[in-house]
Amino acid sequence: MLHDIAVGVDGSPAGLAAAHWAAREAGRRGTGLRIVHAWHRHPRPAPDVPLDRTEHQWAEQVLREAAAAVRAAHPGLRITERLVCDATVAALIATAAETDLLVLGSLGLGAVGGFVTGSVSQRVVARSPKPVVLVRAGRGEAGEHLPAVDGIAPEEIPETPFRPVVLGLDIGHPCDELVEFAFDAAHRRGTGLRVVHAFRVPNRPAFDPAETAAPAVAEPAPGPEAPAAQEGAVAAVLRPWREKYPTVRVTETVSEGRATVALVRAARHAGLLVVGRRASAHRLGAHTGPVAHAALHHVACPVAVVPHD
Repeated sequence: MLHDIAVGVDGSPAGLAAAHWAAREAGRRGTGLRIVHAWHRHPRPAPDVPLDRTEHQWAEQVLREAAAAVRAAHPGLRITERLVCDATVAALIATAAETDLLVLGSLGLGAVGGFVTGSVSQRVVARSPKPVVLVRAGRGEAGEHLPAVDGIAPEEIPETPFRPVVLGLDIGHPCDELVEFAFDAAHRRGTGLRVVHAFRVPNRPAFDPAETAAPAVAEPAPGPEAPAAQEGAVAAVLRPWREKYPTVRVTETVSEGRATVALVRAARHAGLLVVGRRASAHRLGAHTGPVAHAALHHVACPVAVVPHD
């Protein structure tokens, strides 16, 4: 049975952008969409609640308006609404456990040049048992597609080819769920998949481009066998997935350096970035990991974080 996609809304532009992205994804997958809004009572009403509303009434209005906007833009899509009285993080994690994909909104650029990822989104991403996609505020349907030629009408945007999907691959911990998510996303969009793998040469000191001086002791450059071995390992991981998805055009980028830098660079013109997160056995110790953390704060396109063992 096909499971619904869920999206958490909170009345913000970022939440509404996430809801529309989730609706388009549900259409691509042929599933329904569950729109969720969590609220809980405070000793004093939250500052964003109008004086003529109770917290419950305001929560109902937030959910109702988001659902109405999505229904108007996506007629025919099966949409259900759920209002949950619970802590936001707990409610969203429980929702994720019941669906195949959870979508959340993320704010725009912050004062220091990175995207602002709220504490709720970060905690949900770190603890969700299912993939979570974060969508930036203001991210619309046009952003998923390649630039349109002059004169194209807005209603023709869906016919414009999709931007590629980018997958961050760690061959030291290959994960079927992660790779399949990326291939499936590219397949449903009829677009290409760019697989990015960055490696570090063992015992070679990291060099920060911001430093003014090179390391005191120069290490010998790696021989050609290093990148060749990495390329062979990447090809081996992808081989069964190429066979399963023969129509997906795959390009592989293998480079020496930091994975975070390589992924942020590769995702500049992507429609979706897919990265993994090592699932933690300790609930309180859950975290996103450095690669996913960098992606959530420095990549403009939607970012899918897929948990794996």
